Amino acid sequence: MTTENTPQPIDRQSSIGIIGAGNIGRAIAEALARNGIAATLSNSRGPESLRELVAAIGPTIKAGTREEAAAKDIVFVAVNWSKLPVALSGLPDFEGRIVIDTNNPIEAPLFKPFDLGGRTSSQIVAGMVPGARLIKAFNHLSATLLSSDPAREGGKRVLFYAGDDAAAKAELAALIGRLGFFGIDLGTLAVGAPLIEFPGGPLPALNLGKFD
Repeated sequence: MTTENTPQPIDRQSSIGIIGAGNIGRAIAEALARNGIAATLSNSRGPESLRELVAAIGPTIKAGTREEAAAKDIVFVAVNWSKLPVALSGLPDFEGRIVIDTNNPIEAPLFKPFDLGGRTSSQIVAGMVPGARLIKAFNHLSATLLSSDPAREGGKRVLFYAGDDAAAKAELAALIGRLGFFGIDLGTLAVGAPLIEFPGGPLPALNLGKFD
């Protein structure tokens, strides 16, 4: 486990897309907007259905199609578990671009865990995003904590992440830093993703802070 308290600056030209405009997708968009970072937000109903939402979030967030969001350099996937296959089907190969898996294999109203057949949720998501450099992150905090000021309680709110590609994680670490969080690298997907997967992992829902 390593910490990322001094991340390298993210490429200011890196584009960001969000697939899914539910609680988590909106929270990520709000966190980006609060820091003046542009992103394209998409859902299954099309850009017109998001007009009022993006207007409320802020001028750096625009509505787009699923395909437009998926074509960005960094793509957040924030969709109910049962809807992931449809949300990601038919998209072109990601060709080495970064995909952030924010999903957990459980959803309202029953909150009954899905049977993953012994696999982790990220292993399943990886099979739906061919060519992507996948990182598990932004799934262990509630939407309220993701969208609120990470320094509101003093220090910096901790945000865990895990992935197999060091360069991709460095880029995400820089973005996490720009959002005001303190990123902690949990290692590979095999090691780190189960720690932040809900249900089952020991780290979800913990509101931890890094104080100097």
